[in-house]
Amino acid sequence: MTTTGEEHTAAGTGPWWWVRWRSAVLDAGLALASAAECGGEGVRFAHDAGLPVPIGVVFGVIAGSVLLVRRKWPIAVVLVSIAITPAQMGFLMGLVGLYTLAASELPRRITAALAAMSFAGMLIVTFVRTHQGVMSGDVTMGDWFVPFASITTAIGMTAPPVLLGLYMGARRRLMESLRERADSLERELQLLAERAEERAEWARNEERTRIAREMHDVVAHRVSLMVVHAAALQAIARKDPEKAVKNAALVGDMGRQALTELREMLGVLRSGNGADGRVSAASSSAALSSSSSSSSSSSSSGSAVAAVPLAAVGVAAAVAASRAADGSGAGAVSGAGAGGVAEGPCLAELDELVGQSAAAGMVVALSVEGDVRAYAREIEQTAYRVVQEALTNVHKHAAGAKTYVRLAHRVSEIAMQVENECPPEVGAGSSVRLPSGGNGLLGMKERVAALGGVFVSGPTDAGGFRVSAVIPA
Repeated sequence: MTTTGEEHTAAGTGPWWWVRWRSAVLDAGLALASAAECGGEGVRFAHDAGLPVPIGVVFGVIAGSVLLVRRKWPIAVVLVSIAITPAQMGFLMGLVGLYTLAASELPRRITAALAAMSFAGMLIVTFVRTHQGVMSGDVTMGDWFVPFASITTAIGMTAPPVLLGLYMGARRRLMESLRERADSLERELQLLAERAEERAEWARNEERTRIAREMHDVVAHRVSLMVVHAAALQAIARKDPEKAVKNAALVGDMGRQALTELREMLGVLRSGNGADGRVSAASSSAALSSSSSSSSSSSSSGSAVAAVPLAAVGVAAAVAASRAADGSGAGAVSGAGAGGVAEGPCLAELDELVGQSAAAGMVVALSVEGDVRAYAREIEQTAYRVVQEALTNVHKHAAGAKTYVRLAHRVSEIAMQVENECPPEVGAGSSVRLPSGGNGLLGMKERVAALGGVFVSGPTDAGGFRVSAVIPA
């Protein structure tokens, strides 16, 4: 993981103000060298000033040792080097001090001012010393040599450390900026990865919910009708064989329709699983078809007629649910026609849907208002599923109740309402109990809300139940 300059500072283990022990050792070595230099130059300073030699040496050692605090107080180091310049001491201190000052984070105007002072001091001292050498005859050069030597020495002692310090400071700031930017990018990538994972999990949950809703809509209605017909078949199998045969044929037709829709949905779910998935889907479909055909031909035992298709449908539903839980079908099902297998139900099939409920013994009336027109596939499929699930709920919870299905085509919306009256009293023939998962109303509400519509359901004052939905067209 990339670390920033602040993290380097925080992770430092050096003493006092040093970040690392290596920096402390370097500064101690420079301070020792500067103290030795100034101490040696203190001998000549003592002779020139008429002071005892030990005093000059001690003064030089103390002045040179100031270089130890160059990282903490670079201004003080440069000022001390400028102060001892007339004594011809502290050349190393001046070079290192100016470099440290230029490389620090202090304002540039302070660096420029102290560099100018150091340049002026070195220029004056060099000029005086060189002029004295010329006058005393120690130097035999011409008059041009004094200003040339003074300017050259002053520039050589000032410009290189300042320029090098400015370069190193700029380079360090650039590296810290790059580290911080890399840290920022890494944090952003982590956030993006977390958001992508959250979105993927949300998408998986949404797809599982949608697959469960599709499976519920496909299975619940037709299987409910099959259970009702099977119960009627069981009751009349011995009394009225002809009617029993007719009911058995209806059960077989409904089972085949449910299997067809399940086969289409399983085909979409397994479309990306290769040859094994296709073979498994084909074998499952063949088993389901054989179960349906055997059920339609059995008219002497109503319980067997109902049990075989229900078991087959349950197996298919379990297979699809396991696929959905594993995520293999994510993004594959957005309705039955997501993979080009089928377009799904539409409003034109409402008459057939109502007829199936009527054939199961429900008294149901369908009324359509407004000009019939075509809608988007999602709208028609949702409207159909709402009516289908509402009729399924009537079969489950209000068997025998008269039901009204109303469909209204409006200018900018389509409205549907399924309302049943109070169910009749429980009698001897009402022994059929259909299981309920409690997801029917929730699935209808989710479907309608996904298209920006409004869904309302609840009991009526007369003891019945009403389901209403309005979907923008």
